[in-house]
Amino acid sequence: MLEIIHEDEHLIAINKPAGLLVHRTSIAAEEQSEFAVQKLRDQIGSKVYPAHRIDRPTSGVLLFAKNPESLPLLKVQFAERLVSKKYLALVRGYLSEKEGRINYPLENERSKKLQEAITDYKVLEKIEIPFDTTGRYPTSRYSLVEMSPLTGRTHQIRRHLAHLRHYIIGDKKHGNNKQNHFFFTQFGLENLLLHAYQLELQHPWTKQEMSLKASIPDHFRTILTKIEMNSDLIQ
Repeated sequence: MLEIIHEDEHLIAINKPAGLLVHRTSIAAEEQSEFAVQKLRDQIGSKVYPAHRIDRPTSGVLLFAKNPESLPLLKVQFAERLVSKKYLALVRGYLSEKEGRINYPLENERSKKLQEAITDYKVLEKIEIPFDTTGRYPTSRYSLVEMSPLTGRTHQIRRHLAHLRHYIIGDKKHGNNKQNHFFFTQFGLENLLLHAYQLELQHPWTKQEMSLKASIPDHFRTILTKIEMNSDLIQ
């Protein structure tokens, strides 16, 4: 059963598990039988309409309209960048600045044209562990970062962090194979450590400000505990 983190007569938000697609695609139709839209529809007994999407391996806040009238009102907030999105990521290394902005255009996977892509980041915690994950140093460094994308390009956070060579742990497409292999063999990690933990927007009908939060999934929490990263987020 999906975890519902907010519901009213117009909207519903869930904490999407990692590995679950938002909706059916032609590519994934055969390999996965369940999708967030279908599961939520079956769970509450009525149609739902996704207002945005998050990557299949990413967990966290996913917002739906419960009626066709609410959907365009939500989508316009996303299109006009009125929605604040915050993600948590565990990445390789220490970022050079505690806070910053990544302003680096990304290629559209279909048209191959460069598109504006902007992500703000804030380092929340840092840790150095006594493991050689690369064969070069006796210790390894990691950072827990808060990522706030201001644009919505495909895999934007993952590609921006890869551009900085601060790869997200568990990212099989844009990450670092040595890091992924270490976390799999040492801790059994098979998931991407990227979690959409907060979404802030205005309710389309009441006009009240909303802050939707999704708790960190067990696989993410377990890794932070095992590497002894002290964060209030895992309490």
